[in-house]
Amino acid sequence: MPAWKHGFGADEYEEGTFVKRGINMKTKEIILAPSILSADFTNLGRDVITAVQAGAKYIHIDVMDGMFVPQISFGTPVIKALRPLTDAVFDVHMMVEDPGRYVEEYARLGADIITVHAEACKHLDRVIQQIKACGKKAAVSLNPSTPLGVLEYVLEELDMVLLMTVNPGFGGQKYISYCDEKIRALRAMIDEKGLPVKIEVDGGVNASNVKRLAECGVDIVVCGSAVFEGNITENMKKIMEQLA
Repeated sequence: MPAWKHGFGADEYEEGTFVKRGINMKTKEIILAPSILSADFTNLGRDVITAVQAGAKYIHIDVMDGMFVPQISFGTPVIKALRPLTDAVFDVHMMVEDPGRYVEEYARLGADIITVHAEACKHLDRVIQQIKACGKKAAVSLNPSTPLGVLEYVLEELDMVLLMTVNPGFGGQKYISYCDEKIRALRAMIDEKGLPVKIEVDGGVNASNVKRLAECGVDIVVCGSAVFEGNITENMKKIMEQLA
């Protein structure tokens, strides 16, 4: 049985014994991606600029249709309005039914990474190829209870996997603890195959748990209320200090 099915990396398996070695965070940069779902909507552009000036290289943009998740959030006009403000990577997370309908439009307006939910795609591979045909990075998101096996035949086609660590649709939720094991298992799955696929996590991430998540093997952490509630610059600093 592959080591990742046990939740450990291939490099942690020796002669039938699992050895917990952890991740050396100093060997790679962990990226903080502020989620504007928690920003001040009356000053959205200002908050994005403040986050970028505080060190954000990615901006996470949640697109919700009120069908796949209960809420309705940002549409194409918001992406279009924000794109001229910054060169930061626009990490567009499509929490919508049948996301293939919208891929070309979001790509045209300036999305750099387009993430679709496996649970929302009837033909997941087709949508992944659609994203790549637009010249964008392709990512797939899994809800907390969705098994990693869904990725087995498409992982090599991806640039990133987004693991939801809360049930999607609302900001400010508490991190689901069993997701630690899921992150480690995905890290092992990727490493066993020798792939350059990044792991992103979204939901309940803050300064108190971000270091542990990095040690589990994540590459990108999405933070919403942990960044935008209060002083954005100070909040960013606290989180990034934990990742240093």
